[in-house]
Amino acid sequence: MSLSKTSLNNSLWLTAATLALALAGCGGNQTAPETSQSTPVSSSGSSSVSAGQGGDSAQATYEPVVERINVPVPLAEGHPNEYVVQVGDTLWDIAGRFLKDPWYWPEIWYVNPDIVNPHLIYPGDVLGLVYIDGQPRVTNIRASTFRLSPQARVTPLNEAVASIPYEKVAAFLQSGAILEKKQADGLPYLLQVRGDNMVASAGNEIYVRDLTDTAPGTRYQIVHISDPLRDPDDNRLIGYVGIPVADGRLVRGGDPATVALTDSSREARQGDRLLPEDDDIPLNFFPRAPSTAVEGRIITVIGGVTQIGQYMVVVLNRGTDHGLATGDVLSIFQTGGTVEDRVGGGKVTLPEEDVGTTMVFKTFDRISYGLVMEATQAIHIHDTVRNPN
Repeated sequence: MSLSKTSLNNSLWLTAATLALALAGCGGNQTAPETSQSTPVSSSGSSSVSAGQGGDSAQATYEPVVERINVPVPLAEGHPNEYVVQVGDTLWDIAGRFLKDPWYWPEIWYVNPDIVNPHLIYPGDVLGLVYIDGQPRVTNIRASTFRLSPQARVTPLNEAVASIPYEKVAAFLQSGAILEKKQADGLPYLLQVRGDNMVASAGNEIYVRDLTDTAPGTRYQIVHISDPLRDPDDNRLIGYVGIPVADGRLVRGGDPATVALTDSSREARQGDRLLPEDDDIPLNFFPRAPSTAVEGRIITVIGGVTQIGQYMVVVLNRGTDHGLATGDVLSIFQTGGTVEDRVGGGKVTLPEEDVGTTMVFKTFDRISYGLVMEATQAIHIHDTVRNPN
């Protein structure tokens, strides 16, 4: 894919000029008529930019990825008309600069067909607020050098702005893991420690059964199956808490296979399970409200704390079977306590209170991981989660 420098500069100038006209007509929060011309839509639903013959002209096709809502989207107080994306920003941060409720971001994001890889945002990109059909839209008005080289090559995906801070997620996941019941039942397990040892640590080799990947060098995390997790709504066993104990590398396939432990935080024992190293945590998605009505509860928190705050990882008793998907945002409600009515007599249950927001970043059938994005006060296990208002 290539684009001539002249064509690229003309496209960016036209986009900036269109934005300037739109901003001049709307002025802050005022409504302005649509100023942009209609844009061609591809039948495939994919976004693309293609160079014309000789590279002197470019034709862009795109298709919006969301269906617009018919109600006004509330903007944040003091929102900018332009914002230059910074290194370290997340999509949640950027959405919060423009919107009162960041999960409305898909409703206002306006794909700029003149930008290569238009659904992704990179540091240095300039985002601008425009009004189209009387509704606010945010669009990318100038691409950065993170996105384009002079030859208009696409920058690798891992340089794009992530939806949530990966370092916060990784820090908590290193201290524990949640395994669905059927997942745990099917995992390879530690059969025996090589030699006369009953337990193993870094430097030891272990024999493992049920390994399906026999490629030497494949890396695994060894976890100890700990406390069972039950759904507080029906008491059904839905998973287990997994405690990481060691990392290992496959040195010989077979049944049993041989795995060498490369480092350890505690001793590995017979019956411990092996998880393949998994970096498959999608971080490039739009925050949004769930497409269906969801109500569930926090069943545990990664890290073993009792009070949950911002950027902590929580586990929910709802998953794909209940309509949840990565990027879904849920409000957290603290269950009201019961107090003694010393005037009227008897006991009274206090109303629940909205205390935070969590965004789902990894889903299973019946459970999901969520990152707490906002917390106005301490959050607790068994607090309720449901669609934001």
